[in-house]
Amino acid sequence: MPEIPRVTPQYRAQPSATPWPTSQWQVGPSHEAVDAVVDEAFTSDVLATTNAVVVIQGGRLITERYFGAKEYFDREPEPIDASSPLISWSMAKSMTHFLVGTLVDEGRLDVNVTAPVKEWAEPTDPRHAIRLRDLLAMRDGLDYVEDYVDDGVSHVIDMLFGAGKDDVAGYTAARPLKHAPDTVFNYSSGTTNIISRIVADQVGYGDAYDAYLHDRLFGPLGMSSAHATFDATGVFIGSSYVHATARDFAKFGLLYLRGGLWDEQQLVSRAWTDTAQVPLSADEDAGTFYSWQWWVTGDEYGTYWASGYDGQMISVVPALDAVIVRLGRTPADHYADLRAWRHRLLGALASVTP
Repeated sequence: MPEIPRVTPQYRAQPSATPWPTSQWQVGPSHEAVDAVVDEAFTSDVLATTNAVVVIQGGRLITERYFGAKEYFDREPEPIDASSPLISWSMAKSMTHFLVGTLVDEGRLDVNVTAPVKEWAEPTDPRHAIRLRDLLAMRDGLDYVEDYVDDGVSHVIDMLFGAGKDDVAGYTAARPLKHAPDTVFNYSSGTTNIISRIVADQVGYGDAYDAYLHDRLFGPLGMSSAHATFDATGVFIGSSYVHATARDFAKFGLLYLRGGLWDEQQLVSRAWTDTAQVPLSADEDAGTFYSWQWWVTGDEYGTYWASGYDGQMISVVPALDAVIVRLGRTPADHYADLRAWRHRLLGALASVTP
């Protein structure tokens, strides 16, 4: 098991000469070394298909590439470009982290008390001891299998596409306890959807929840392409479903790079964004770490990232004042190759950083 590193959260201020990209990104300058590594993402066989890469440094868009087409059942494919909304998959978990933070900042939620989950309300229920912080850290102890291939043993497939699709939080909250809370790390999309329902209990369901997302996140950042998906109960499927352009996903990364500040407005506290960077658990197979709904590399650049199925990533790189978005389809057995590509890209960025 890799040793969990000690991390001091880092941030970078928006350069005074660079406008916030609420309406549009300031572009340039590009760098040959960076462009060469970005090109690898579109030519490498092991990475399979990359649809979009956006690289931000110093608050500016220094390079972007697009490839492929969006397929539809009812019309012709559309070429993917800067205007194409693409799926987040589990990058949405990190947006759910933001939403919880706004409520914690306002004193409406407390991460240190037992989670307000109706299925576990009885003190005699062993799940009653689960705290909101345990859910955020994926250390709740629920018996839940996150498997994207074998639907015979996969709760996530059943939750998103089967018996649980109309009530994603209720499906997961009904799962029994397998481990004592805060003892075992178990990555679970269902856990994030329980968190999302806790948010809904505070801000409202359906249209009210959607309005909260737009008022507190999408609107202030100018993420005009962003669209969230809700289940039949009106809960945002915060584990998996936000569609947005690569440029708009990059705005979300920049918000965390700036410590929750956007255009002189503190959208969420720096104390909350700190929790995205501080790892609490290790993924032994990958050699990476997990904080609260974000992944942490433990590298020399302080990199942490919102991660999604098939290799979606919004990487935040404080030491290089950079954000990297990569969207596409890479098989899980090549995720290590994708992380290696990102590290080469960080090396190229470091070589041109003043």
